[in-house]
Amino acid sequence: MNAPGRLVVDLAIILLLIVGVALFRSPRRARAGNLIAAFALLCAALLAFYHEQFFALAAVLIALSVGAAVGYCVAMKVDMVRIPSMVAFQNGAGGLAACLVAFVEMSGEAASLSAANIVGGVLAIAFGGVTFSGSMIATSKLSGVLRQTPVKLPGHSILLAGLAVAAVVFGVLSGLSAPASTALLLGLIAVTLVVGVVFSIRIGGAVMPVLISFLNAGTGLAAAFCGVVIQNRFLIVCGALVGASGSILTLAMCRAMNRNLAKVLAGLDARLADVSESFFHTESAPASEPDDDRSPLDRAAEAMKDAGSVIIVPGYGMALAQAQFDVVKLARELEEAGKEVCFAIHPVAGRMPGHMNVLLAEADVDYEMLHQMDEINPRFKETDLAIVVGACDVVNPAAINVEGTPISGMPILHVHEASHIVVCNLDEKPGYSGVDNPLYQNPRAILLFDDARATIGQLSEALAAASGEAGGGE
Repeated sequence: MNAPGRLVVDLAIILLLIVGVALFRSPRRARAGNLIAAFALLCAALLAFYHEQFFALAAVLIALSVGAAVGYCVAMKVDMVRIPSMVAFQNGAGGLAACLVAFVEMSGEAASLSAANIVGGVLAIAFGGVTFSGSMIATSKLSGVLRQTPVKLPGHSILLAGLAVAAVVFGVLSGLSAPASTALLLGLIAVTLVVGVVFSIRIGGAVMPVLISFLNAGTGLAAAFCGVVIQNRFLIVCGALVGASGSILTLAMCRAMNRNLAKVLAGLDARLADVSESFFHTESAPASEPDDDRSPLDRAAEAMKDAGSVIIVPGYGMALAQAQFDVVKLARELEEAGKEVCFAIHPVAGRMPGHMNVLLAEADVDYEMLHQMDEINPRFKETDLAIVVGACDVVNPAAINVEGTPISGMPILHVHEASHIVVCNLDEKPGYSGVDNPLYQNPRAILLFDDARATIGQLSEALAAASGEAGGGE
């Protein structure tokens, strides 16, 4: 294939990839977009095999087959609770791949590299090393291997700055001596791996969505620079797309939490500093006693029966209880009972961007029922009933009313404005921020403390019983 023909084919595949990514904007079209993007990447891989001279094609195919088989087996065993840690791990694997490919190209003796190739290779190694080790820290925190609270070393910022300077020195020396010596490149990799660890360990689980999206952007940049060193248009475009989207998502996460990105990543925002071993507790009023002696479940059933509009607020506790199917089932039962039902999604609910959307999509929720925070908040004061399922910090009024807490100033879902509130959380302990939730003392709140899957099942049974009684009465 001549150069003009190859350029046309390359552009066609790149356009197909962009179309697939563009479909991600709509939840209903996201699955089709995922398939289109995957097909574009498959075409790009096949084209690379066609154009490049692979002397060990059999070995490459064997490696691809083994990797695909292992990936399939792992993915089939990972439940939705562990999706965030798997995403972080896969992101780190992408950074490692870019780092290793650039290392081989930079240390090779086959052909001289241009200045652009050299710069791209050094940056690919640097970004790939940082995102790999940083993602492994994020994976360990999300999976419980490491504690999710921040770890701050003595002189943490000075240490990180020193490591960054060392990485720059190794990078410059490697670039000036291209093809670089293996020792210099290994030194660059070692330093960047340490940078990723030191950078990530002081970021706690409360802002894990910010860390994941930031590292995702870094992996995209590593892939793009790797594309520069191996002169591959597809890798440059794919990496640039990931880098740009990850950067936008990182800023969106910070905006959703009303935080400054630089301060969050530098560990300087005291409001987001998770309490290390003890929780910060706000002073809260004693719980109000209900006006009647009915059980909380009976009161919740009455509230559901009388409600004309219902907003369901999912949180990380729903993921832990694997209650998404039961929650969607309850939503459908409420709709069948003539209620107006929708879901309120906080941008940072869960442990990764879009975590709640993924969980609810697994349960085949009607995508039109999902509403983001800015859109849904004005509706709470006009809503008869809000049902909180495993959410705490994202519905905590202390973020608005109490100064000096880790969540002060963070936008929340205005659940406290609803006429009635049913809380289906495990217990009354604070959320990850360690800040007591005044919502539990709200006289309009009905507290059903237990495993979310169990309490949602009880609500479904109570709703069916209440509907049956109403039908019999008619």
